[in-house]
This record gives sequence, C-alpha cells and structure tokens, in this order.
Amino acid sequence: MSLLKHTSTIAGFTLLSRVFGFVRDVLLARVLGAGLAGDAYQLAFTLPNTFRRLFAEGAFSVAFVPMYSRKLAGEEGEEGAARFADDVLSIFIWVLLGFSALAMIAMPIIVFGLASEYQSVPGKFELSVFLSRVTFPYLFFISLVAMLSGLLNARSRFAPGAIAPVLFNLVLISGIITGNYWRGDSGDDRFVVYALSAAVSLSGFVQFLYLWWAVRRAGLKLHIRKPKLTPEVRQLGMVILPATFGAGIYQISQFVDTFFATSLPQGSLTLLKMADRLNQMPLGIVGIALGTAILPMLSRHIQSDDKIKAQRLQSDAFEMATLLTLPAAAALAICAPAFVNAFFVGGKFKPEDGIIMSYITMALVAGLPAYVIVKILNPGFFARSDTKTPVYTALISLIFNIILNVFVVRPYGIVGLAGATACSATLNCLLLYAVLHKRGWFHFTGQLGNRIARQLVATAAMSALLWWMMGLLLPNFSSDILTRISSLVVLVGGGMAAYFFIGYLVGALDKDRVNRLLRRNGPATGEN
Repeated sequence: MSLLKHTSTIAGFTLLSRVFGFVRDVLLARVLGAGLAGDAYQLAFTLPNTFRRLFAEGAFSVAFVPMYSRKLAGEEGEEGAARFADDVLSIFIWVLLGFSALAMIAMPIIVFGLASEYQSVPGKFELSVFLSRVTFPYLFFISLVAMLSGLLNARSRFAPGAIAPVLFNLVLISGIITGNYWRGDSGDDRFVVYALSAAVSLSGFVQFLYLWWAVRRAGLKLHIRKPKLTPEVRQLGMVILPATFGAGIYQISQFVDTFFATSLPQGSLTLLKMADRLNQMPLGIVGIALGTAILPMLSRHIQSDDKIKAQRLQSDAFEMATLLTLPAAAALAICAPAFVNAFFVGGKFKPEDGIIMSYITMALVAGLPAYVIVKILNPGFFARSDTKTPVYTALISLIFNIILNVFVVRPYGIVGLAGATACSATLNCLLLYAVLHKRGWFHFTGQLGNRIARQLVATAAMSALLWWMMGLLLPNFSSDILTRISSLVVLVGGGMAAYFFIGYLVGALDKDRVNRLLRRNGPATGEN
C-alpha cells in the first residue's frame, strides 16, 4: 500500500480522535476554567503524558519497530520476530512497573521540582501531588499499547493504533461529565479533577485491552516469560539508551516549559496546554501519521539497500507535510481569536483568558511546520539505527530553548515562552536536515523546492482572504452559538476553498503527482 494510503488511514482515525479531543478540551475549559484546580490537573496529566512520549512514542518505538521489522524480513520470519517480541515484553513490563512505583513514591519531590511556586497557593501543591499519583498508572498501560501498536505497524496494520486515542478521549469526556455531575451545586472543582484524573488511568487500561484484542485478532500471541537478556534484547538496549537520552532531552524541554509556566500567574499552565491542543490538531493528524507510516517502510528500503526508494519516500513525506501544515499554521495564526472565542470562552473560561490563549496559539503555530517535519526527518536516522544524532540536535535545541526562556519569559510572559518553543523546534528541524543532507541520506531537490514554493503562494492567497474575513466576522464569535458555528463554517470553508483553488491554479496540487502517491504497489516516477 502507498505512503499516502498508509498516512490517510492513520490520519483519518487521528482526525476523529482530535475531534473528540477538541470536545474534551472545550468541556474542560468551560467546566474548570484557568484556575487552581485546572493548573493542578494539567500538571498531573503532563507527568505521565511526558514519560509516555519518552517510553512509548520516544525511545522504545523508534528502536523496537525497525528491529522487529527486520526480524520479520529475516531468515526466521514470524518465528524469530515472535520470540524477539516475547523477550522484549518480558523485560519491558518489569521496567515499567518499577519505574512507575518509584515515581509515585517520589511524586512530592517531582512536583516540587517542576512547580515549587504552587506551594505559595494554599492546597494547590497537595492537590497536584495527589492527582499526579492518580494519573501515573496511565504510563504503564499506554507504554504497553505502544509496543502492541508497533507489532501491528510493522505489518502495515495502522488502524488499531490510530483508533486507540479515540478511546482515550471518550473515557476522558466521560470523566469530565461524571465529575461535573458529582460536583453538583457545590462549585468545588476538586470533584471534577478527581474524576478526570481517575479517567486518565482508566483510559490507558481501556486502550490496552483494545490493542491486546487487535493483536490476537491479527493472529499474534505474546507470552510473558522469565526475563533474560538475549543478544537481540541487549542490542535493543544499546539502541534504546541513546534514543532515551534523545527523547529525554526533548521531554526535559517540555519540563522546562512547564517549570517556567508554573512560575507565572495562576492559570498560565492551563492556557498554555489549551493553546497547545489547537496546535496539536494538525501536528497529530499530519506529523504523527507520516512519522508512523514512514518508519517501517523506510526500514525495509534501507534493509534492501534501495537508496532511490528511500529518498523518494522521504521526499513524498516532506511534500505531503508542507502541503497540509503550511496552510494549517497560517490559518490557525490568523483565526486563533475566532476559534478560541467560538469554542472555549464561556462558563468558567473568561474572555480575558481567551485573549491570552489566542496570543499563545499564534506563537506556538509559528513552529508548526517544523514540529511536523521533525517527525518525518527523525525516521531517517532511526531506520538506520542511528539514535545518537537526534540526541545532539535535541540537546542543542534544548540549550537554545532555555536561553530564550530566560530572556523572554519575564518581559513577555507565557506568550514569550510559546514563541521560544517554536524557535527551538525550528532550529532542531534545520539541524536534522543538515545532517541528513551531509551524509547523503536525504537531499532537498529543486523540484521539491519548486512544489513547496507554489504551496507558499497558495498559502499567502488564503491568508489574505482569511485576514479580510476575520475583520468582518470577528464580532460574530462572541454572539449566540448558531452565529458562531455558521461564521466558523464560512471562515474555514472559505479558507480551504481558496487554498486548494489557488493551489490548483499555480500547480501546488499536481494531479499526476497525487495519482502516483495514491497508486498501490508501484513506485512513483520522476525526480523527487
């Protein structure tokens, strides 16, 4: 199946997940607002979610999936791959249990390191510690989910792993509704965050059950044996260690942002996380989908030493990424006040919070193309078992981010922090490409540059139209619900129509090119 079809499968379910995630965030904003309980919950969710990216989406996935794919393609085939998976699971499960137990015991120290300023607000620090312990079991289950998804992804079965986040959001929405009902007329936000934090851990268990069923349905059986360090597991560990440091550096950057955000006025962390959800919408749909689809395919091309197909695959992914993220970034930056006012402002979420959230969103999406492109550049290293280079580029970006935060957070507050995040992501993207190009693993061709230039023309035309429409429609986004929805439909529909129409006229949307990307079991022709 082609890269575009693989990506479409993942992106379609990811879009569904993001829709439910958007509903979740709108409910959360209106039920909790940007206050003490909201900040405590955001910190409590940040901890297991950050370590999830470290263990699940970070080091483990990028090391395990290529090795498992090579096992499948090797002499022993299914038998060797199954034995390798069993050996890894038998050790991985105990590592997760041990780490989770230690983290929950040390939670007061962890929370103090990230949010010592919370102690100045009565009850905020204690609530954060309690909620963090409630949410942390999520890490254990979701890390196992990542392994099960990797088994299926290596067989080009991407749908189950993409469906799992939908279950996550459905469980959290149920948690918000339950907590709000439990709170009743008391007005005590703790009831909401208690129910919501419990729902986080429950969602991990639900996703695990679903992926376990999907793996069994695919004919795979996993066994937990007595842990032993086989040569293959040792090799995996040698690959995972630098990848852990690399992913860890990125997560340290997230912790650095959290640390600075918790030192700002109450509600800053909540507003940052809410704005990042808008930014994550296209990132999750495009970036994660492309990164997930490209890794096993690229590993197979490299295993067979087919450099032409490897270059073509990465070039296709790059073009698809910019085709969708350039207009998404421009549209989010221009229309941020419309989205925030239409959906988030209301209930406990005040109009002044909406203004700040809009500015944060504008700053974050400046780095959106870089966030997505990093997702498709990293597999170029991971597929070659090179997990060290992304460590170095991430470390440089982390240092750059910290230096920027020191200078911009005090004068510009939470908006400055968001801007620093975008700048550091852009630097990381440039460094990764420079190394790939230098090693001859991927190069930016004139034809690819020409297509992206045409995409930029279409994006500029769309931006001009959106800017004009925002001036006319902005008052409508503070009106009744029907007026808000109808105005958003006009705004989004007009922007999309302009982009694709102008893109077609200027050649940003090459019909023959799209047909080649869609074609099954046949390489695209032409230079990339």
